[in-house]
Amino acid sequence: MSYIARQNEIMLRIAAAAQQLPVLSSGLWFHHDIRDNFYYASYLFAAAENQQGQVSIGSAAAKQTAEAVLLAVLNLQDKEQGSATYGHWPLNLGADPREAAPNPLPVELMGSLMAYFVNRYGSRLSMPLQEAFASALKHVYQSRFYLQTNVFGHHDAKYTSAKLIFGQLFDDSALLEDGARNLKRTLAHIRSQGMSEYNSLPWFWHWVQAFTCAWQLINDRSIKQELADMLDFLWLERASFYLKGAFVGAHCRAQRHDIPLDSNVLHDYVQFGDFALPAVMPRTEYAGFLFYEASSGTRSIAMNRTEPAEVKKRIAKQAEAGASTLHSYAYITNDYAAGGMWERSSEFDNEQHRWDISLPLSKQAGVNQAYFFHPSDLNAKEDPRHQTGHSEVLFYRNTIMALYSIPNGTLDRICGILPPIEWLQEPGMLLGRSKQVYFVVYSMQPCELERESDRVSVSSSGQHNGVVIEVIGAEEAQLRGLNGFEAFASAARSRKPEWSAVDSLNVRYITGDHVELMLDMDGNGGAERNINGQAVDFTQYTI
Repeated sequence: MSYIARQNEIMLRIAAAAQQLPVLSSGLWFHHDIRDNFYYASYLFAAAENQQGQVSIGSAAAKQTAEAVLLAVLNLQDKEQGSATYGHWPLNLGADPREAAPNPLPVELMGSLMAYFVNRYGSRLSMPLQEAFASALKHVYQSRFYLQTNVFGHHDAKYTSAKLIFGQLFDDSALLEDGARNLKRTLAHIRSQGMSEYNSLPWFWHWVQAFTCAWQLINDRSIKQELADMLDFLWLERASFYLKGAFVGAHCRAQRHDIPLDSNVLHDYVQFGDFALPAVMPRTEYAGFLFYEASSGTRSIAMNRTEPAEVKKRIAKQAEAGASTLHSYAYITNDYAAGGMWERSSEFDNEQHRWDISLPLSKQAGVNQAYFFHPSDLNAKEDPRHQTGHSEVLFYRNTIMALYSIPNGTLDRICGILPPIEWLQEPGMLLGRSKQVYFVVYSMQPCELERESDRVSVSSSGQHNGVVIEVIGAEEAQLRGLNGFEAFASAARSRKPEWSAVDSLNVRYITGDHVELMLDMDGNGGAERNINGQAVDFTQYTI
């Protein structure tokens, strides 16, 4: 299936869903986020215009509905030039969208996507809608929302894209040149410093969408080439952490629908197409419209994992407390990936997802990530993303070790999330298997399991605690002489880790090699990490 066919599949799926939605008295489908109205209406209009909207009300009625929703969206823009929110739209619309306060977020990406939509479909819009779009885009341009200090984050990616798009659209050469300078600076920065918003969803896709939108619209050849260079960098970054729809390793942040199940996958689906399009699409945005084809080499890195790969990256972070350096590690095979961030970092809304073991996306329901954490709040059951810094880790190929030294007065429990495969619980260990992979999870303290429809939740109490997780592909195990799951389980039982919490908190484990993780009992003295008696030095990673 070509990428065009996959885009059409997304377009038709979303258009069909839009046609089933009741139009509210406001003239919109959704009041939770104005952007979803724009996205769904764009897809419905495109499907109807292309006569691909295979629904009972027909393409003419579908176009009429889409145009009405688009017009309702445009009418909510702040058009008062003296207003502090001039050119903006509200975000969450509440009970009465006309009373919702404008917000700086919707215009960042939606403004540029509106320019793309008009460029592609403008001549086929009704005259009232053409005029409404022309007016809205002029207000966006005149608002100057994009004139911000560049700190090389996802907001800046959208500001830079907007400068290029609106500079060209309104024949503003100074703005276009400013955008071109920002583009060069941003690309140079992430090439030399890494992406400080490492593997963050949905922010990473905002980078991709913003620059793809600009690339598809910009006429200037030199700027277009610089945009292509930017997109080549971004897709290589994505491919490096890609496993059949999964975004493996550590994440700066993620929405709830991406932890512990990768769900923001539409751009991956269009680019790679090596997994089934999921039934639920929580972030539609413009994956069905925008596309930049990654190079054959980049696609090969993502899709041809015949041999295990280690991905090691150094990332520069800027924060109010000062600059710091983080080090990311991932071990990726065709059947699983393991890894994360060596350092704990306080990210936006405490959302650093420090490590996990990821499985490829499957047609079967259920989470595809396995990880443990010390929760920072009591809501871990409903939202297992927020964790404290009371842990230290060791990553070694297909093995992850984590120790938890939890201070007095703090919740003395760690939580775990496991995929809903077959699990066997034995004293001090869990054995898991699917057709493709085998797991062993060792725990320092006893565990309680709760089997749910889409996951297995684990809870383990104790001020001093730890886990060791090893995963191996079933075929890989056979090559190592472990002929089947029972042979794997027998070997796992024979080499349980050695735990200690006397002078220091430590764990020793043999996984072909000898790995050891140690930290002070109070958790304040840092960690020692050894492999075969040699100290681990991850500080030598490159960008």
